[in-house]
Amino acid sequence: MISQNSSKSRKTPSLSKKLQIPSKCSPVMSSSESVAVVCKYITKGWKGVQEAYGDKENSEGVQEVLAYLEAVEKAKLCTDEQELILLIEEQRLEKEQLLTNHLKSKEVWKALLKEMPMAVLLKHLGKLTANKLLAAGSADVAAVCERIQDETALKKAKTHLFNILLASENYKRGHGKRSKLKWEPDRDIVQALDCAFSKSISIVEPTGKRFLVAVDVSSSLSSVTQGSSISTVAVAAAICLVIAQTEPDTQIVVFSEGSVLPCAVSSDMTFMQVAAQLIQTPGGSTDCALPITWASENDKTVDVFIIFTNNQTFESENPADTLKTYRQKSGVFSKLIVCGLIANSLSIADPEDRGMLDICGFDSQAVDVMRNFALDVI
Repeated sequence: MISQNSSKSRKTPSLSKKLQIPSKCSPVMSSSESVAVVCKYITKGWKGVQEAYGDKENSEGVQEVLAYLEAVEKAKLCTDEQELILLIEEQRLEKEQLLTNHLKSKEVWKALLKEMPMAVLLKHLGKLTANKLLAAGSADVAAVCERIQDETALKKAKTHLFNILLASENYKRGHGKRSKLKWEPDRDIVQALDCAFSKSISIVEPTGKRFLVAVDVSSSLSSVTQGSSISTVAVAAAICLVIAQTEPDTQIVVFSEGSVLPCAVSSDMTFMQVAAQLIQTPGGSTDCALPITWASENDKTVDVFIIFTNNQTFESENPADTLKTYRQKSGVFSKLIVCGLIANSLSIADPEDRGMLDICGFDSQAVDVMRNFALDVI
C-alpha cells in the first residue's frame, strides 16, 4: 500500500503556494526575519516590503528573499523575453509568477522546463508535447525522461504513485479531458512514465496485512473513475499491482454473475498486463458479498477485503452481514473497504462498524485513507 500524505487536497492554493518560494530559499525560511518579509509581502505588497526593508541592513537570508520577491514583481511588468528568461533562471520563477502572454513563448517555457517541479512537469507533458517543446528524439525529451525516471527526484518531490499513474494515462490518451488540446504521445516519454510508476511502487512500505482484492467485472471497466480522469480498470489494475508487489500475502480475484475467479497477478507483471487480466466479458448482476463468501468457503484468512465495483447491488446477502459471519468463522476481525469507482454515493458498509469503509470515486487521497484504515491509524 502507499504511504500517507495527511494533508487534504484543496481547490484554492495557499498564499505560500502562490508565492512559490524556491527551494534554494528554504534553509533561511526558518529565520523569523525571513518569514516576516514574506508575511509583509502577503499583507502589504511589494511597496510595504520596500518601505520596511529598503533602507535596512538585512541579513543574507532576508536579502535572498528580497531578491526573489523583487524578481516576482519585475516579471509582472516584463515585456522583454530575454530579461524574463534571465529572471526565471536566476530566481527559479515558476509559471504561476508569469503573465498569460509570457506563456505564449516557447523560449519562456524552455526556461521554465529546466527547474520545473515534478508535479508541474507531469501535469503539463501533453501541452509541452503539443507545442513541440518536447520534440521526438530531442535533447529536451531525453532530459525530461531522465528526470521522470530519477527515483531520488521522485522521492524528493514526494510524488504520489497515483499521480504518476494519472499523468501517464492522461498523456497516453493524446488529448485533454476538457480542452481541445491534442498531441501525439512520445514513445520515450510513455516508457519513462511507465518506468517511473514501477519505481514508485518499489519504495512503498508494506503493511504486513493479508489482503484479498476483488474486482467486479459484471459491468464494463471502461467507465471514467469519479474524481479522476482515468478508467476504472486503470485504477483497479494499479492498486492490484501495488498490493501484489508490496504485500506478500495477497489474493487477487475477479467476480461476476455468481462466480469468483482467482486472477494471476504476480509481482513481476507490468501495469498493462495486470489491466489485461482484469478485463473480462462483462455481464450479469453485481453481488459484492461474493468475494467474502469465496474466502470463507476456501478457508482464506484475510485481514483486509478490498472490493472495486461500479455498482452496489445486493443479490443474496448484504456484504456487511457476510463479513460479520466471516469474522465469526475465522476468528479474525477482518476489515472491508468497498470502492464505488463511479459512484456519487455508496451504502454497503455498516456505519456502526469501525471495520468497514465505503469510498466513492478514487484519487491519491483515497489510497492514503485505505492504507491508514488497514493499519488502524483511522
